[in-house]
Amino acid sequence: MTVVRTRFAPSPTGFIHLGNIRSALYPWAYAKSQGGQFILRIEDTDVERSSQEAVDVILQGMRWLGLEPDEGPFYQMQRMERYREVLAQLIEKDAVYPCYMSVQALDALRDAQMKAKEKPRYDGTWRPEPGKVLPPVPEGVKPVLRFKNPLGGVVSWDDKVKGRIEIANAELDDLVIARPDGTPTNNFCVVVDDIDMKITHVIRGDDHVNNTPRQINIFKALGVEPPVYAHLPTVLNEQGEKLSKRNGAKAVTQYEAEGYLPQAMVNYLSRLGWSHGDDEIFSTEQFLAWFDLDHLGRSAAQFDEAKLKWVNLQHMKMLSAESLSAAVTPFLLKWGVTPDERLPAIGQLFKDRCDTLVVLAQWAKGFYQPVDVPVLELEKLMNPAVKDAIALLITVLSARSEAQWDTAHIALDLKEVLSKTGLKMPQLAMPVRVLMLGTTQTPSLDAVLSLFRKEDVLSGLSKA
Repeated sequence: MTVVRTRFAPSPTGFIHLGNIRSALYPWAYAKSQGGQFILRIEDTDVERSSQEAVDVILQGMRWLGLEPDEGPFYQMQRMERYREVLAQLIEKDAVYPCYMSVQALDALRDAQMKAKEKPRYDGTWRPEPGKVLPPVPEGVKPVLRFKNPLGGVVSWDDKVKGRIEIANAELDDLVIARPDGTPTNNFCVVVDDIDMKITHVIRGDDHVNNTPRQINIFKALGVEPPVYAHLPTVLNEQGEKLSKRNGAKAVTQYEAEGYLPQAMVNYLSRLGWSHGDDEIFSTEQFLAWFDLDHLGRSAAQFDEAKLKWVNLQHMKMLSAESLSAAVTPFLLKWGVTPDERLPAIGQLFKDRCDTLVVLAQWAKGFYQPVDVPVLELEKLMNPAVKDAIALLITVLSARSEAQWDTAHIALDLKEVLSKTGLKMPQLAMPVRVLMLGTTQTPSLDAVLSLFRKEDVLSGLSKA
């Protein structure tokens, strides 16, 4: 039985966004679901635009999401000798030829074809054919190497997303597979890599569909069976445009900084083009158990940040108190806040109203550092009766021992103050919330106050 081997092959020419990382998620999931291997390959032959910084973001984003490769990363620039070796094999097979057409001549040819409403393509001027006389070789010009694409027949494959695809070879011109300096081009390198890395399934974005027939013909010229292809529909942004840096897409690592859980991101991303019935919220383990290529969608998926936040909230709710505390701690430490044993309980109390770890960390921060009290909002809530009630609350709470500093006893103290002053709970609770956390909206006041240190409550209320 053939072992499934998939790959993710990004170009490090810009940061990796959610549309890119989905093209890593599916091949990773398919390899894992089939007991196979997932390979990471960095296609860095565009030397001018590739950067180590972009590579680092790719590796960091994949590590955060748990998409660890079984092999790699492999770098194409480190495999140049291997490409030249295979290029020599194609030269021996008479499958390539030198082309001396200048860039200017090629541009002029394309312009003329477009004016004639023809598909712009290389016209085979330098392709050797029986009885054909080639133009004289220009002096001092280094040629490109072009692949002899078959002249007749069709290239066809059964795409796991798009179904049967057939393209006439007459539609394809002779692809440049080596530049004048001998550097191989990407379409050629991809084929050699997929052969050497024994890739069985290529799962990638449908912007590569046009490359596939060319690559299949190179596979065949080398006497190798092409892999199975699955071309994923585009991910659109919220305005319905292709998700890209130009259209406002964020780097994957930005979502980590904004407090999203990696398992929530995997859950959300997996649904951008794949489904398992009506299941919306599931663990990464469930995703791997369910994933297959048969349920990949054919339509473009649209990114929705509000939906992502909702998914993140569901995953935050599912975490244990200890796990949620561990996840939020790095954000507090970054702000100079050192949490203590209260953090798990704070997380449990506030998590239902937090859609990211950053929002939860902002709530938690108020228990460790004095908040900026919104003076104008506080003044609206204050009057002599409220001030007297808060003074009485300070007196009552001061009498509580540390052993009695809990939700149940604080609830009794609040009732006592309301009973003696005749105030309604909102009249007392809202200014107290503002004094302690800077907002009128919090969970139950007794639960909130019980999570503060007693001395911090007395100090905060004294500012009334």
